[in-house]
Amino acid sequence: MGIFNRKSNATPSNPQMAELGREYAIAKRHGDRKTVNRINRQIGTSGMSDSDRASFQQGRESYDSIPPAYSKRNNRRR
Repeated sequence: MGIFNRKSNATPSNPQMAELGREYAIAKRHGDRKTVNRINRQIGTSGMSDSDRASFQQGRESYDSIPPAYSKRNNRRR
């Protein structure tokens, strides 16, 4: 029972969409607009079913549940 325990009972129905959601969350956290826009275009062109959308959201939440390693405010120069 740790802070980084990411095990969940439900596995994503589409692992590819879960990985895409995780990649999207990583790009959002790091401010990579190019990757975010590429993933949005990729999702827009492919018709997502409800299970794909749930897998994508589960992938995003799996990365978002990890707290940031550092705060951007603490690293500013004066």
